Formats: sequence, C-alpha cells, structure tokens
Amino acid sequence: MKHAAEKRPRKQKKPTLLREVISVVGVALVLSVLVRTFLIQAFYVPTASMEDTLVVNDRIVVSKISTKITGVNRGDVVVFHDPGNWLGEGFINPYDTTIGRALQFVGIVPANSGKDLVKRVIGVGGDVIECCDANGAIVVNGKATAETYIKSGSRTDQVTFNVLVPQGNIFVMGDNRSNSEDSRFHQDLNSGMVPLTEVVGRVVVRIWPFSRIGGIEN
Repeated sequence: MKHAAEKRPRKQKKPTLLREVISVVGVALVLSVLVRTFLIQAFYVPTASMEDTLVVNDRIVVSKISTKITGVNRGDVVVFHDPGNWLGEGFINPYDTTIGRALQFVGIVPANSGKDLVKRVIGVGGDVIECCDANGAIVVNGKATAETYIKSGSRTDQVTFNVLVPQGNIFVMGDNRSNSEDSRFHQDLNSGMVPLTEVVGRVVVRIWPFSRIGGIEN
C-alpha cells in the first residue's frame, strides 16, 4: 500500500525550439555588445578626407583594446569623438532611425553617430609640429616628415602653424590634405588638439567593399 503523502516526480519540460532560439539570440546580442564596448567596433567612412587610404563608404574595423595596451602613436589612423563641432551641422547619419540606432548599439551595422571622425595622428604629447618647410613638408621635432600616405597632388600648407602638443592630446590630419577639416583648421579651440579621452580606437582593417579589404598603413 502506497503512502498517501508520496509525491510523484514532476516531469521536466523539454526546451522548445522557440526558447532555444531566444536563448541563443540573447547570448549572441550580449556578446556583441560586450565586444563592441571593449574590443572592436565597425564604422563607415562618410567623407573623402582620408583618401586614398580610406574612401567614402569604406567599412572599417577599429580596435579599442590596442590603444589601451600600446597607446596612440604617430602615424596611427584613429577614430575619435568630435572634440568641438568639427563636423558642423550638415552631416546626415543614414542609420539615424530607431531600428538603425538599435542595430548600431549591438554592432550589427557599422556605427557613425555623426559625432565621430577618422584622421591620422601627426603629433602626440610633447611633439612640436610645424607647417611647413621649404618643400611643403610637415616638421616634427625639427625633422621633416616623409608622408607617403598623402593623397597625390594634395597640399598641407593651407594653414601655417607651429604648435606644442600637450600631454594627453594628439594633433591629427586627413591624408587628403586639400579636403580635410582637421586640427589645422580648429586652432581656435584647444589649439586644434584632440584629447586622448575622445579617441575610440585605432583603425586596423578595411572590411568592405571586398575589392578594398586590407590593413591600414601606419
């Protein structure tokens, strides 16, 4: 005779396909946000200021962890937050919709909030940057630089300057010097410097279009 209080073991519910899909997608989204926040992030290039290294609509990957480990160095191509209305009011972000912003947040589509720029680091903290010598070259700490990455036919000397880069800042320019509103043109605000706290990371690779996949010259 069975004891009246004896309970039958409950049957465990088998996971449904929907529950499995939701779990997998949820984990994937969390991992995507973590990767985007701490390791790498995709961006697209909206202007011609970095030609021919980067052209309009190139998709690039930025390493956040590399700048944390090795710092920001001369020659690096970096993405940084607009330090003082450099972009003006004319930029239109094609992903500036509710769905687009959500997809940017999780890293499914490249980011560019209209507050980010991409330029090359010409000077770091402690450097003296001067434009230009008799040949039109940038002078860094008394030595003329051989900038092989500058777009052919592009000139640097639209604005002359002689500046000391404070510690914790960088001085940046576009590779397409004739079409780049960079540090040269914003000396009225912090002498054109970009604080390191505004740097998102270093551009490491182009991922789109396929014909332009490759690393970035530093």
